[in-house]
Amino acid sequence: MKTDTIIRQEGMEILTKHLGLIEAERFVMLIQREPFDYTKWQENLFEGMTIEQISKNATELRNNIKL
Repeated sequence: MKTDTIIRQEGMEILTKHLGLIEAERFVMLIQREPFDYTKWQENLFEGMTIEQISKNATELRNNIKL
């Protein structure tokens, strides 16, 4: 399991790579202002999807991400 520090570092690297430094910082500021309940979001994330759909989507996402 990754530490919080590693997750933050990797997340910022990905954001910076895809958005650029300024937009990555803006993104972080925006999500800090918005109330966000990860638990509630997670409860509905896969609502109405079958295991097969979830697996297919995850495979497609993995194949399309260029890190």
